Amino acid sequence: MQSRLRLGGHPVQPLLLMFPLGLFVMALIFDLACLLGAPDLVGTLAFWNLAAGLAGGLLAVFASGFDAFAARDPEYAKVAFFSLLLDVGVLIWFAVLTLMRVRSHDRVAGFGLVLLELLGLAAAGFGAWFGGRIIGPNRSPGMRRTAFSSADDPTGTRSRTV
Repeated sequence: MQSRLRLGGHPVQPLLLMFPLGLFVMALIFDLACLLGAPDLVGTLAFWNLAAGLAGGLLAVFASGFDAFAARDPEYAKVAFFSLLLDVGVLIWFAVLTLMRVRSHDRVAGFGLVLLELLGLAAAGFGAWFGGRIIGPNRSPGMRRTAFSSADDPTGTRSRTV
């Protein structure tokens, strides 16, 4: 199974997914700092990180939707649609959390919202892990290299890289 939407030979969806995940993690860190006594400005920064993560998440959902609707293999389609549902669910979860903060002064989150953010991040982490199945067998979104021995290459032109 390989993603249909590719850029430079790499699937686009996992690349786009890392941006909102990083912003959601930073929002959680800012909210934890605010709960531990940081100024309210830190809570406002967390709110804007959530808003930016939602914008980036929309791009990831469009890439995931393209992969799901362009699927020809039924096995690939099941994985792609489940990944799409996970991405949309996490996006809705964080959109609700962001909207709940609009009513508070300086958009600071309380203890309950921080726990809900943590739960949403757990779901987002599972979705990112599961979405990695779209990439294909024995592949990863990173730039992993395999080691070659001289016995694998009879010409001796390849060097050993790790």
